[in-house]
Amino acid sequence: MMNFTEAGQHTVHPLMPRPNPRLLSLVIPAYDEEPIIPFLRKEIGRFLASLPYACEVIIVNDGSKDRTLELLVAWAQEDPRIRIVHLSRNFGHQIAATAGLDHACGDAIVLIDADLQDPLDVIPSMVELYRQGYDVVYGQRESRAGENRIKLATAWLFYRLMQSLVYRDLPRDVGDFRLISSKALEALRQMQEQHRFIRGMVTWLGFAQTAVVYRRAKRAAGETKYPLRKMIKFAWTAAVSFSTLPLKASIILGLIVAGLGVEEALRAGAANLLGWPTIRGWSSLMIFESIVGGTMLICLGVLGEYVGRIYEESKARPLYFVSTTLNMDSRAAREAETLPTDDAKARATQLP
Repeated sequence: MMNFTEAGQHTVHPLMPRPNPRLLSLVIPAYDEEPIIPFLRKEIGRFLASLPYACEVIIVNDGSKDRTLELLVAWAQEDPRIRIVHLSRNFGHQIAATAGLDHACGDAIVLIDADLQDPLDVIPSMVELYRQGYDVVYGQRESRAGENRIKLATAWLFYRLMQSLVYRDLPRDVGDFRLISSKALEALRQMQEQHRFIRGMVTWLGFAQTAVVYRRAKRAAGETKYPLRKMIKFAWTAAVSFSTLPLKASIILGLIVAGLGVEEALRAGAANLLGWPTIRGWSSLMIFESIVGGTMLICLGVLGEYVGRIYEESKARPLYFVSTTLNMDSRAAREAETLPTDDAKARATQLP
């Protein structure tokens, strides 16, 4: 009997049961993660030992300035399952994640950060839903340990504003931690925009999607690479990438200014009729010069953001450049070397 995704606000999809992935790909962007590499190496080793199917770990070094690359190379030299993609410079988290996804060749691909805040032990639950037929399984945070009130408040506000004002299908409290089937990833690879908001892009794809609720852990070591300044920039990228709301807000702002003009005209007329003390023309002139001038600059700035992004997209530059790779053989060779053993094949063919 065929199952279906839940009816509601999203498209209903048939769920076709499938076996365990023949190859699972973990994609991990890393930037200046020297303190956390030893912890990551230990956790990844434990996780790989527990899997009943083959797994490759693609770590993208996003132009790190510390010893991150040195530690990754030493790790990859000892374990051929660790594959390194070293970018020519720092391109940013979303581009680094894209580079890792482009190099993955698993049947199921999991995107996860290097800080170990998203537990590896959640991945088997994602794979179980993948086996049921879901093409996207995203991790939904039930709680966030080790983060201050400002971080918690801004994250809470970001997702709710995005959902209510910008993109209503965007799940709440969901980051980039997710499993993507090879079919969904192939569709995602066709989206080549420069300013990327991967969690929104994956949601926009459609396909059968569901959530795994989990508790986010503290960062194992090091410092966050997303301070408030970067969070605000990321939120702005998300807003202008998925909505023309800022442009519409400019229209609303113009209407407000026009309303203030009408109000000022009525006030000036009432002052003349009732004999209220006024300094002729000065207050109204200064107020309107400030309001109208400020509004025009805001609207031009918002319009300029969109025009600038159109200009950047029109150049059609590559999203990133790879400086070097390690353990990254051809796709066919990687698939051949990760063929499961007979016992693993038997486990992989077991359907839920």
